[in-house]
Amino acid sequence: MGNSYTGHLQSTRFEEVLHNSIEASLRSNTVVPRPVFTQLYLEAEQRPYSHDGELLLCLLWYYTFCNELLFFVLSILYDEDEEDGSDSNTPPIPYQMRPPPDGSCTTDGFCQAGKDLRLSSMATESLEVAPGFLLVGAKSPSMPDHILVCAVDQRFLPDECGRNALLGFSGNCMGCGEKGFRYFTEFADHINLKLTTQPKKQKHLKYHLLRNAQGILVKGPPICWKGIGKIAQEFLVNKDTILHFMRMGILLYKRSMANSGPPKKRHKGWSPESSAPTEVTPRPAPNMVPTTLSWASCSARLFVCVFLSVGHGTLPHLCGNLGDVLVSGLLQKCYLNSQNLPRVYEQYGTAPIQPISTEMLILLTVYYLVQLAPDQAPLMEDLEQIFMRSWRESHLTEIRQYQQTHAQIAPPLPCLAQPLTPSQLPWLAKLATSSCGEGVLVLDTAPSLAEALEETFHRLVDGRLSQTNYVVIICMNRSQEIESCVVVTGKHQTRALAESLLSPSDCVREIVHELLSLAVARKLLSHVCAIADSSTQNLDLGSFDKVEFLICVPPSEVTFHQVVLHLIPVSLGLDQDCLSVKEAEQYVVKLNQSAVGKINSLIQKSKMNPYTLFILVHDHAHWDISSGQCSGGDSSLGLVDSLLNCRQIRDASNILTLHVTSFPFTLQTQYTRISPYNEIHWPSGFNNVRIPHTKTKYFGVSELLETTRSGSGLPLLRYDSSFESMAAALEERLPKLHSAVIRTHVLIQHYSLALMVTAGGQALQALQKHISVETLEMVQCLLNTSQRCPSRHGHMLLLRIPSPALAAFAHQRLCHVRNRLGLHKQFEVILGDPCSALTVGKHFLDQLRVWLKILDPDWAPLTYLELEALPCILILTGMDPLGESLPRSLKYCDLRVISCWSLQRTTLEQELGLAAYLLKTKQDGQHGPHARCDLSESDPEKLSSLTHLNTSLALTLSLWWSIVNNELPKLGNQASPAGTQLPQSDWTPLDPDKQPNQRRQSKSTSSGSSSTRASPLRQSCSWARNLSRPPVVLLPKAVYDLITTVDSSGLPKSTSFLPHSAVEWVSSFRPLLSKMMTCTEQSLYYRQWTVPKPHHMDSSNRAEGRPDNFHPRKLLLSGPPQVGKTGAYLQFLGILSRMLIRLMEVDIYDEEDINYCEKDLVRYHQPIALWPNTDTVQGMPFDYIIHDPKYEDISTVYSPDFTPNSNDGNSRRQEDVYLHRRTARIKLSKYAAYNTYHHCEQCHQYMGFNPQYQSTLHAFTFSHLLLGEEIQLYFIIPKSKEHHFSFSQSGGQLESMRLPLTSDWNPDAIKSPIFTPTTGRHEHGLFNLYHAMEGAAHLHILVIKEYEMAVYKKYWPNHIMLVLPTIFNGAGIGAAHFLIKELSYHNLELERSRRVEHGSRPQDVWPFIILADDSCVMWNSVDVDPKRWTERNVSLKQVLQHMESSPNITQYGLCGMRKWSSRGGGAGQQKDPFSRGHLHDFLLLNVDLTQNVQYNQNRFTCDDVDFNLRAHSAGLLICRFNNFSVMKKQIAIGGYGTFIIKTKMTDVPTTIQPTQYICAPDSKHLFLATPAQLLLEKYLQHTSHRLFPLSAQNYSHPVLSVDCYLNLGPEVTVCFVSSRPHSINFSTTGLLFSGLLLYFCDSFVTPGFLKKFQFLKGATLCVICPNRSSLRQTVVRLELEEEWRFRLSDEFQTANAKEDQPLFFLTGKHI
Repeated sequence: MGNSYTGHLQSTRFEEVLHNSIEASLRSNTVVPRPVFTQLYLEAEQRPYSHDGELLLCLLWYYTFCNELLFFVLSILYDEDEEDGSDSNTPPIPYQMRPPPDGSCTTDGFCQAGKDLRLSSMATESLEVAPGFLLVGAKSPSMPDHILVCAVDQRFLPDECGRNALLGFSGNCMGCGEKGFRYFTEFADHINLKLTTQPKKQKHLKYHLLRNAQGILVKGPPICWKGIGKIAQEFLVNKDTILHFMRMGILLYKRSMANSGPPKKRHKGWSPESSAPTEVTPRPAPNMVPTTLSWASCSARLFVCVFLSVGHGTLPHLCGNLGDVLVSGLLQKCYLNSQNLPRVYEQYGTAPIQPISTEMLILLTVYYLVQLAPDQAPLMEDLEQIFMRSWRESHLTEIRQYQQTHAQIAPPLPCLAQPLTPSQLPWLAKLATSSCGEGVLVLDTAPSLAEALEETFHRLVDGRLSQTNYVVIICMNRSQEIESCVVVTGKHQTRALAESLLSPSDCVREIVHELLSLAVARKLLSHVCAIADSSTQNLDLGSFDKVEFLICVPPSEVTFHQVVLHLIPVSLGLDQDCLSVKEAEQYVVKLNQSAVGKINSLIQKSKMNPYTLFILVHDHAHWDISSGQCSGGDSSLGLVDSLLNCRQIRDASNILTLHVTSFPFTLQTQYTRISPYNEIHWPSGFNNVRIPHTKTKYFGVSELLETTRSGSGLPLLRYDSSFESMAAALEERLPKLHSAVIRTHVLIQHYSLALMVTAGGQALQALQKHISVETLEMVQCLLNTSQRCPSRHGHMLLLRIPSPALAAFAHQRLCHVRNRLGLHKQFEVILGDPCSALTVGKHFLDQLRVWLKILDPDWAPLTYLELEALPCILILTGMDPLGESLPRSLKYCDLRVISCWSLQRTTLEQELGLAAYLLKTKQDGQHGPHARCDLSESDPEKLSSLTHLNTSLALTLSLWWSIVNNELPKLGNQASPAGTQLPQSDWTPLDPDKQPNQRRQSKSTSSGSSSTRASPLRQSCSWARNLSRPPVVLLPKAVYDLITTVDSSGLPKSTSFLPHSAVEWVSSFRPLLSKMMTCTEQSLYYRQWTVPKPHHMDSSNRAEGRPDNFHPRKLLLSGPPQVGKTGAYLQFLGILSRMLIRLMEVDIYDEEDINYCEKDLVRYHQPIALWPNTDTVQGMPFDYIIHDPKYEDISTVYSPDFTPNSNDGNSRRQEDVYLHRRTARIKLSKYAAYNTYHHCEQCHQYMGFNPQYQSTLHAFTFSHLLLGEEIQLYFIIPKSKEHHFSFSQSGGQLESMRLPLTSDWNPDAIKSPIFTPTTGRHEHGLFNLYHAMEGAAHLHILVIKEYEMAVYKKYWPNHIMLVLPTIFNGAGIGAAHFLIKELSYHNLELERSRRVEHGSRPQDVWPFIILADDSCVMWNSVDVDPKRWTERNVSLKQVLQHMESSPNITQYGLCGMRKWSSRGGGAGQQKDPFSRGHLHDFLLLNVDLTQNVQYNQNRFTCDDVDFNLRAHSAGLLICRFNNFSVMKKQIAIGGYGTFIIKTKMTDVPTTIQPTQYICAPDSKHLFLATPAQLLLEKYLQHTSHRLFPLSAQNYSHPVLSVDCYLNLGPEVTVCFVSSRPHSINFSTTGLLFSGLLLYFCDSFVTPGFLKKFQFLKGATLCVICPNRSSLRQTVVRLELEEEWRFRLSDEFQTANAKEDQPLFFLTGKHI
């Protein structure tokens, strides 16, 4: 509907805007939300629009295919694991059934409604099974001898091979008939299974039930649940496969198969055009493995063009998102042309000359690619010239002989050079690429193209081709034939090649269409998001993961096919990139009786799929607004009301209705169902403001009226005075005859006579006096245009006759006159009846097929748009136009027969809307009425409308340009060549108002200028010259007078008419519409001053005592006729679909571990070991090296067993590493942790957004030696969580946090309290652990700063919070860790005392806590298999219960896991399942064993590295579970890593160099309002390579750091030693240190201890103390002046004022 020439958004520019913070609309409804969606999604783009990679990557298919395949794989793994738990040592989870409803039946074998479900009782009964459901048998533990009959949706059941079972459940009770059970748990309770374990469909749905020959229901074959495990084994072939499935972009099946036919259902990439002419027998490759190409894991978006060389092998079958892999035949064509070179000389009858060999072609191709510049793209023309020169030079003698005039046959001369052999080709090719570095890569080791392409895609995914522009694949198949292809991977080259394959029409259409519709699509999205943002719970976007839609159109065949063809090339989040006609028809329905079934089906689907958002688009919504209660027996009236306003749609929370119309005032009454806030109006300035970069202007009703006032030239809006006089005379003579009949007969007479005069020449000129001038002009233009054009192009003349009977009569009469005059091949007469399809004569069908290059003999046009350039009279009938779009060749719009007395605004404006267009303006400087005759350049949108609507049509804009510019003068007799190139649009249409001599003068004077020269065809083809001219509109005189008369407000008089016959004015004393009113103000005007009549569908919607009666999920999109509303709402559907998919995805840090040695790792545990052995771990060496990639740019910890990489010196700044860290986009699993924007029915109570959830503030006094004084902490404890704490009986004073015993075991609970320190992430922190814990009981405490207490409590009202003291408001992560650990130990002692009173031993109290980062989103487990590495997502509950159940767990001081990476567990995939080294982000901490090892409360960075080193030196066991990994979400907001350094003079952050972080004591310096510890750490990080000059890039001579680890920057290596007695340090004998760092050293550091170490001469000493006094005391106590030289200028302090307690440090040199 609307304008079918506007397109749809296919780039991802807007999608990137959506990605920034798309979750922000999903906040809780009780939190008084701000309109986050509006801010995020509708923020105007500030950067210039770029096509870099956007038009090349079809990401829409990537998202949908990723969703589908991930869901399938997860279902495989889930079903397999859930089915058989025999391999797990975890005891079965007990299950407590929910109490049945009061009065329900609880008898075994019966449902709660009391109906018998036993197969023995129901075997002979007649059962009604819903469509799509199957009868299955369930087994109850309490009735092992009976089978219960159930009906289950077959989508949730596996097939006979164990495949394709979706997660979830949908079932019906066959006893009582109750339907819609969405959870198997609920269903199991209803049928009284009485289970003792968790209900699972895999365990309790056992058999299919079938009817035997006697019609008796019997037990059938078992349901093949376990078959899914076999399927999983087929998919999970190697360690990386499951990870690639989770980031699926495209599958490359390694089998050599030509595209000889359509692949199977899930193969989206096949199209009829790609079919090979002959079938090729597929040759299977051995050990085929599906290869996954994942764009999300690449550091930059890449585009791949695969160029195939003919005769060099068969391309393996590609399936999946083929938008990511562009297969081109350019190289194939180039090779083919080179093979044809010898044939030029064979015409002389000589012996044939051999063409260039295959080997030489490939080698020359490699040489050509090597010599290309990095920013240069290959040209096939250059390569062809290279082949020609090579061939001519190698056969120069033979060619010269053939060119002699008296050619004599001579024996062929032997070649001077030895031919190139296949074995030499790879070696020579690699030799050629040796000069270009990594620019060109040759792969020759694979046995087939399939394996080579798989390796190439793997390299591409892993980022190993970032510096490679071309990959040349050469391989030898089993038949000893060469297979080869070129894969272009360079971003510049792929962009240039891909764009070179696009015709200019495609480029222009993409840009123009996007600019036309994007603003409206964004407005639509904003209103949907506003509904989600509101506090009314009317639309929960966060609960939807998919969009489905149905478009309802009026019952017009043309309109139906118009929308169907509009859908075909557009990806809207469906399962395919492009739909076939049959598939597209499923998404469009005509609003007649056939719509009842589809609407009911949508309602049923909405009930069965609560997590799918259904969009019901009601296009042309002003049509049929009759009430369903007043149809009066007419089944066609009121159908829209009964279908779209029914209670099922109104109450469905997952159905959103979008009404689309050009005339919204029919629905804007006092009783309207649509809120004024849910109205989306086309941009108000659209008619007057040209769209940037397109010079596009809308030409509608107001522009037509403007031409009547301009005074220059003939107006486009006219009336025919002669016709009016003749019609008036007849009306007077025939007063009882309807005026429409009279006017139609007069009109037919005029056209008949005009045809006779035009065809008869001078002989019939006397008849002119009986014809109006306007009619004669139209007929002459119709006939003369096609006669003058060599290709017989012509114009369309629209004849609007509302009465179907009169229209049929007019069609019959005009056809009769035309045929009698012999004009049956000059123009066609077409009857446009909405109830029937188009009918076009054979002659004109053949003409259209030739123009459109269509070979199908059965093809026929389905829409008026396909009649472009066809000379015809279109008689459009029907009482109202139903949204039909007309082609650009429409020249005249004859509305002289429309009713003159239907004085409603809708009726008049929809008739005038037939002439509305989107046009191209000639120049930016032309404005006003003159632009109507100066509109230049044919509009590519409407020219290529057929291309846009139907990809099966062969017409492209390139062809139309060829027609216009006379490149194909004989197009009517032959098809255009396939390689026609689009010329530049350098012509300007001739002005029809110019005189003939002016045209000749223009032609002669412009012969030397390409910018003004017009082709011969343009000069002779009126259709080509007038493509951008709006049509002339003829109106009845009465209508003309009405719309051209202006009322006192300056608006046409017609605007004050009643909007529609189904509404009425509230009062005659109403104000007029104002010219200055906006669309919104007009809406409010009609809402105030109109009411629906009784037969209006909104008449029953009157509010009874309520402030409004609006439906919360109804929206109204309005815009002028033919402006592009269809493209806008289709674009909106695509954006919304991608948005919901994006809501289910997060960006995960995906980085390989760093600093791994290349040596083999020693294996201490068996690969299948489930838990670590304490004795074995004790004997494992501690790995001092830091492997976490987030610490790539910190100081390396010295280890005698580690040799650094030589490239480590080329490091980046830490800020750059943080900003440019590699991420992968992963779909959230069902075990993910969520932020505050997620809310679903399952975790609603967990989140606690309910007034009944109240919290209490409890004070807790805490003292510690390092704190110096007692401090008071506060706990915010919700009422629902008070059972985790113990309180005093008198006064309710908080005493302690309850801890379980070590011996306790609860399969549905976690023993360890979870502490999450967080700041600045009250919205984005992942604190919702309900799904991660599978609903298991757990104690989770958020550790927050005092000034953030209110906002965290607001967003997380049901979470326990530990509020840090005020003094820690400016502290770093070290303070939070310190207080958590020390408070936990203090609580452990309190709990031990309490437990002892109840008879337990102190050591029996559980001593562990969990320290978790606030960005941990998902957890994974490695399947224990020594042959391969496969990883799957698991719940946090499963991970923690496994770790907590480890033997001798209390002997470990610290346990953790590795960080997830798509490349597995790091170098060598971590051969040992356990290791001993640094732990980060997610820790299981034993607060008892680590009592004497504290976190440094002053630290801001690297406090975990410091703690790990000190814990190990204290002899504590540290164990990393390498079979578990944690995924960390990239959160750009907040966190402890955000540092702001500002001056004391202003609060605005300024750029301050690190050298300014310190100053000399007592000096005048710019003081900073930043903690002294942070200044010190940042200073050392950035300047230590100058502070310790001998240490820079000198790993063998590290800086000795005593009792602490400080980051001295990536160029300096730190050697950590502990001064504590009995501490564990490696031997430093013979090691010369380049520096000594003493940080807050205590009494354990003595002069004797320091004298154990040796230093280089000139080594640097740095002593750091809290004040100047302690600094001097330390120097004296440690006798440092004996070996170190100090100067007065070597004393420094941090740049803090005295009141901010600066830190002091002293440097010196070793003597």
